[in-house]
Formats: sequence, structure tokens, C-alpha cells
Amino acid sequence: MRNVNVLNISAYRFVELPDAATLRERVRERAATAGLMGTVLLAEEGINLFLAGAPEGVRGFVAWLHEDARFTGLAPKESWSATVPFGKLRVKLKREIIRMNHPAIRPHAARAPAVDSRTLARWLDAGHDDEGRPVVTLDTRNAFEVDQGRFAGALDWRIGRFSEFPAAALAHREQMRGKTVVSYCTGGIRCEKAALFLHDAGVERVLQLEGGILKYFEETGGRHFEGACFVFDERERLDAALQPV
Repeated sequence: MRNVNVLNISAYRFVELPDAATLRERVRERAATAGLMGTVLLAEEGINLFLAGAPEGVRGFVAWLHEDARFTGLAPKESWSATVPFGKLRVKLKREIIRMNHPAIRPHAARAPAVDSRTLARWLDAGHDDEGRPVVTLDTRNAFEVDQGRFAGALDWRIGRFSEFPAAALAHREQMRGKTVVSYCTGGIRCEKAALFLHDAGVERVLQLEGGILKYFEETGGRHFEGACFVFDERERLDAALQPV
């Protein structure tokens, strides 16, 4: 699909999907019919997807998902490329759509409190939140992703995989004492689970960045973010204009 505008989307939603196994075949058939490439992960805790294709195919697929009441809140983040950055279509069943190995964390039962991109940018401009508390951003991604770009001064615990996050959080709780902690990640899925874990671990005030780095780029132009955002497709890194570096 060279020399055309390719629409890329990423989206997730934590929602109970007891029928994930049967839903898998329906999703695969619909995405294939729409000519889409990329990955869809399904688990009993929800859906996570990264897809690309012709705009009408992508948006038609999302509209089809929205017909299921469980996915009406699915809000894809869009970006554009000249080619499809995926080699095939994969629809997979997983135990978790993002693996933490901490079954007590159930995002489909209750969302973590969130802060929107423009508010976070304003807080970072000021150096504190609206209550005067110092703000610290916490990168919940793997170390190699953080090395491509991160918020200036962000906490980075050098984790190699997300399942290492709970132990790292418990070991670094003192870094977060007395601060407003904003957990962030690429699109929102990891930082949502992370915020819930931190809350359960006794961190006094923790929020997730709504929509992650990609939404922050879209709404703020990337203020306070240094470098590029790593993405798991052939584009590899996106700048603040959501263009491949």
C-alpha cells in the first residue's frame, strides 16, 4: 500500500470478555475483510489493538466494534504513514492484554483516576499540580523504550518487562512520597494498570496519563517530552507530530 495515506490506530479497553475465544474469530474475519494488518490481543480482561490500513477500512472496523456495547468507549488514537507498518494480521488470545502477573489488579472493575494531557502540560509548566503538590512523571515502559524518549525528569526504574513493575514500585515507594505521581506509557494500557497497583501499594496520590504519550503528542505538541516515542511496528519511533522519525 505504498504512495497512499495509511491510517494507523492503537486502542485498548479493559472490559470483561468471557467470550474472548469466540470473539477472536469474528474479529479476525472482520479485520481481514477490511484489509487490515496489525495485531489484536483479546483476553478476559479486555482488548488491545494496533491496526493499519485504508481509512475507510480502519474506521469501518472500529464502527463494527462499537456495535458491541462493551466497546462503545473504545477511543482509538490515530496517526498516518505512507506504508502499512505491519507484515500480517494477528488476532491472539492472551491471559492478560498487558502482562503484569498480578491478578488482584482488575482494571475492568474500576478505572484508575486520570489526568488529561493539557492539564499535565500545565502542571509541568508550573512545576506542581493545582493543589501545589510537586508533580513527578513515572515511565512504566521497558527500559529500551524509555531510552528513545521520555518526559524530562521522569522516574525510570529500568524494568525489562512490565511484569517487573510491581516489585520495582515497592522498592521505590520513597521516591513518590508527598508527590502527585503521573504514570505514563505509549497509549495508556500499562500506565492504567500501574496506577491501580500504586494506589493499592499505598502511594498517596497517583494518576494515569489519559491516552498515554500518543494522546499527549496530539494535544500538546510534546512539551516537556524529550526524544521520540517508541512504537511496536515498522515505524519504530514517532515524533511529537506523530510522524516516523
